[in-house]
Amino acid sequence: MKKYLLSIIIFLSVFVGADATKIAFLCDIHVSPGNANESKLKEVVKAINSSDADVAILAGDLTNEGSDEELSNVKPILDAIAKPLYIIPGNHETTWSQSACKTFTDIWQADRFITEVDGMVLVGINCGPYMKMGDGHIKQEDLIWLDKMLSEHKGKRVISINHMPLMPDLDNYIDYIKVLEKYNVVTHLCGHYHSIKYYKGGDIDCLINRALDMRDGDYGYTEIEIVNDSIKQWNCRLDKKPELSNAFKINDNLRPMPDTVATVQEMPAGFKIEMIYRDNASIFTRLGIDGNNIYFGNSLGFVKAIDKRTGENRWEYKTEASLYSRPAVSGKYVIIPTSDKRMLWFDKKGNIIKECNSDGPYVADGLVAGNVLYQGGLKKFEAWDTKSATLLWRASANNYCQACPSLRGNDIVFGNWDTNLRCLNTKDGELKWIWNNGKERTHFSPGNCVPVVANDKVIIVAPDRYMTAIDRVTGKTIWRNNSHKFRESLGVSADGKRAYAKTMDGELIAVSTEGNEYNELWMVDAKLGYEHAPCIVVESKGVVYMGSRGGVIAAVDPKTHTLLWNYRIGNSEFNGWEIDKNGDVYTSLIEGTIWKVSKK
Repeated sequence: MKKYLLSIIIFLSVFVGADATKIAFLCDIHVSPGNANESKLKEVVKAINSSDADVAILAGDLTNEGSDEELSNVKPILDAIAKPLYIIPGNHETTWSQSACKTFTDIWQADRFITEVDGMVLVGINCGPYMKMGDGHIKQEDLIWLDKMLSEHKGKRVISINHMPLMPDLDNYIDYIKVLEKYNVVTHLCGHYHSIKYYKGGDIDCLINRALDMRDGDYGYTEIEIVNDSIKQWNCRLDKKPELSNAFKINDNLRPMPDTVATVQEMPAGFKIEMIYRDNASIFTRLGIDGNNIYFGNSLGFVKAIDKRTGENRWEYKTEASLYSRPAVSGKYVIIPTSDKRMLWFDKKGNIIKECNSDGPYVADGLVAGNVLYQGGLKKFEAWDTKSATLLWRASANNYCQACPSLRGNDIVFGNWDTNLRCLNTKDGELKWIWNNGKERTHFSPGNCVPVVANDKVIIVAPDRYMTAIDRVTGKTIWRNNSHKFRESLGVSADGKRAYAKTMDGELIAVSTEGNEYNELWMVDAKLGYEHAPCIVVESKGVVYMGSRGGVIAAVDPKTHTLLWNYRIGNSEFNGWEIDKNGDVYTSLIEGTIWKVSKK
């Protein structure tokens, strides 16, 4: 009898979970000051504190807009968690952040973590997207860091964490999985979809976890339980008994993801496409170009100058945060608007000439005309004398500027994430007119669209999925059209007679800039599929170029209205295009590469 009872005790201790490791998993809490989620999060914190969880993890979307106010508001609530707590950001912290993602790392010191609990390694990294619409993306430096950190814990079981599912939400998921599969990864945890689901990422068992608010009064968190050779996912609703959502045996023998053999691509006839440079970090900026060099910034905060022909590194300078604004090239100087709240003047040899402090980060692309740099910032738009590095004037806005402005005569036109498009007088910054699309939601703003200004019209597209023509003099709406899924990608023909828009269905639409009605001239299916990259459209030497969210260039003939070719140069989003005096076009991808396209 005693032997029988002893057997029961051993059975219970092994299989009921006496040795279990438990993770209280939060994600998608979406707390803004005073909203319902704020009070419910406090209740969940109390529930976690009274649980037997070993550690707590918050895998992103702490807030709704990533503002400093929201982050500062949620911090003391999370500080009340009595368990060891590890936090990474989600897309709501990285896409619309007013601090260019810097406040998050200022508060929590990093946007990645690695720790060990009961001999098991927990590792979490950021996955963006970064300060614009895009797919999730693991930065190059984070992949390097992940591999290095896990190599120091080789032989131990690993739980991988970020905000988004491994695939297909991450554009470089293959690179990510290939790092993870080198180690004993037993599961990948994420949120993002406000649901509970099991799926496979390569050969890795993956779990999507619930949001704080699942609607209809369903508030709670997830508990991940690891015991012996099993993993269980529990749905922990407030004031209710936890329910088992998923359970599986741990797989300690991952099968490597098959190598994807890229289709051999023939160089398009009459064109040359070449990679000039590969960085060791991600690149979020468009390029500055002069006769000799290419200038850009990377996610590690480095400003770099490389030789335009050879890709040789000319010089670099380290700032204190990731860079998002295009370097502005003007005469003898290269001007860098930084997200660590400075304007930096360099000479072409990389010597810093002047530093001007600011009260907010810069993430917008500036425009140089003559000796003036027109530059958007946080809650402001400025004009700088590029020779003397002095501020000529400053106008106010209510959120941050992101896209490059457009200039015509004495009018400078730009969008802002405060829902408005503005036209200012270039002489003194006086407001000429202000326009909005009638939408109150910030996310429908024309904040990341480079306006087309032609034939006394301002033409824009925005996330409300309309193309709009506005009278350049009065600011009054001339027409609006939503016959296609327009978003943020726009350009203009060399003669100014056509506005080009890339749609969310991967089409190129040509619309006349003349007349007072929407006049669609032609449409070409560029065969890009679903699209949301805000990359501008350009025309050079009789060819229109578009860049996709997935590393594909589409070239269109505007005379015959035909797709000339598609060519894949990577897997990530294009930042934009630049045209030099020879008509060659240059571009950067966020995966850290710089390319040149020449028409022979």
